[in-house]
Amino acid sequence: MPSNVPIQGECDPRFARVREVFADNFDRRGEVGAAVAVTVDGRPVIDLWGGYADAARTHPWQRDTLVNVYSTTKGLCALCAHRLADQGKLDFEAPVAKYWPEFAAAGKSNIPVKYLLNHKAGMAAIRAPLKHDDLFSWEKVTTELARQEPWWEPGTKHGYHAITFGWLVGEVVRRISGKSLGTYFREEIAGPLGADAYIGLPAALDGRVTDIIMAPAPKPGEHDALLDLLKDPASVSAHAIANPPTMLAPTTINSRAWRGAEIPGANGHSTARALARIYGAVSRGGEVDGIKLFSPAALPRAYTEQSKGFDEVLRFTTRFGLGFMLSLPGIQYGPNPHGFGHPGAGGSLGFADPDTRVGFGYVMNQMGPATSVLLDPRCAALIDAVFASL
Repeated sequence: MPSNVPIQGECDPRFARVREVFADNFDRRGEVGAAVAVTVDGRPVIDLWGGYADAARTHPWQRDTLVNVYSTTKGLCALCAHRLADQGKLDFEAPVAKYWPEFAAAGKSNIPVKYLLNHKAGMAAIRAPLKHDDLFSWEKVTTELARQEPWWEPGTKHGYHAITFGWLVGEVVRRISGKSLGTYFREEIAGPLGADAYIGLPAALDGRVTDIIMAPAPKPGEHDALLDLLKDPASVSAHAIANPPTMLAPTTINSRAWRGAEIPGANGHSTARALARIYGAVSRGGEVDGIKLFSPAALPRAYTEQSKGFDEVLRFTTRFGLGFMLSLPGIQYGPNPHGFGHPGAGGSLGFADPDTRVGFGYVMNQMGPATSVLLDPRCAALIDAVFASL
């Protein structure tokens, strides 16, 4: 049955099935507003958008609509570190304290930079209770992280650094480059590529942003994955996603304070087109249209497995390279062995597949359930259609 939601944009005829699946997401999978984009060998082949930029469904999603992509931001943050490493300015094996001396406190002097990116550092949450406004203070959060001890012996376990990832990696980038993570990303990656993606959104762009629509509450008897993580208020899991308690509330996520701050673990704003453009460059070994992010020799560090198994924060199996999530059985960023990228809470995703030189971006405003945090069914259906069309 044809979708009642107008689908706009361009789609190479070879990928007509993707357009069908995208429309089907609105009819059968609860989509409100969304966009999907794909590049192959740096060339755009899919750039589609549709639906609405508001819960009331009165404002159509536009070509340039921006949306908060939550942890999809982590991949963009990680690219900043990979660029510095490729330039010889950052050594992933060196202690964090080499670049950030204050980080050596509380027994952390030997934690290597790579542990920040592969989630083995034991710094998955801030221990000290935070006030709401602390969330937007780079100095406050990095000071607290520098002074605290790890939640586990670094290197012995891994656990998703849900929000702290961006502050930890971002502070290393800042110490080396002299630029904030958001500034570095804009000047070194997004700007040169002409990618409409931001970590710290200028207020002038607020009119293009769609509010996030929170996922429906679980039905009676359904498993509530988020509630499980919050059961023990003293746990690293609870601290990681609820310190401060207002951290992921809709009034926080949709606020100007959140949009304008630099929270590189969670508050990037992007179009699907921008994600596909960035990951499209990455899939080609770090270069597209004469713009070089890093050299091809750096690419394996992104998709080589660094962490796999039980995740001390999420409480289920995860798998990481240096800064990027990797595929697991049934949760695949493409069918090939070297696909890597990062999903965001609710469904967004950006990833690269070097084997086919595919760059993929998907963004939406209606969050999916917490049970599909690593790969939302809407996105999975699109991925399957993309690779079936190649």
